[in-house]
Amino acid sequence: MYERALRPLRLRATQLTILQVLSRAGEAAQGQLGEMLAMDSTSLTRSLAIMVRQGWITEHRGKDRRARWLRLSGAGEARLRRALPVWEKVQSSLRREVGEQAWNDLLQVTRQMTGLITTKSE
Repeated sequence: MYERALRPLRLRATQLTILQVLSRAGEAAQGQLGEMLAMDSTSLTRSLAIMVRQGWITEHRGKDRRARWLRLSGAGEARLRRALPVWEKVQSSLRREVGEQAWNDLLQVTRQMTGLITTKSE
């Protein structure tokens, strides 16, 4: 549902999540971003390369040349502003379809799984 809804914006759900996290974080090293997203580095690197080419994310190297720091560009902020209402509409629709209790249960399980994944990878 999310992919289909975001397709007209030429945005994938994973890319939207990255934009959201960077919007909240301001700036983050790629490793930190991967931890926040509980995302493997290969998938994250691939997604980031596309997003940098699109001009949605800017990057620079830190003092340690291995560190790659990322932040939203103006184009990324604009893309996020356009995408959020679409994402919220899908969220509301799903919430209505599954019901409040099932929705809350799903969120709780998602948080637990994310916690387990991030704890196991440390």
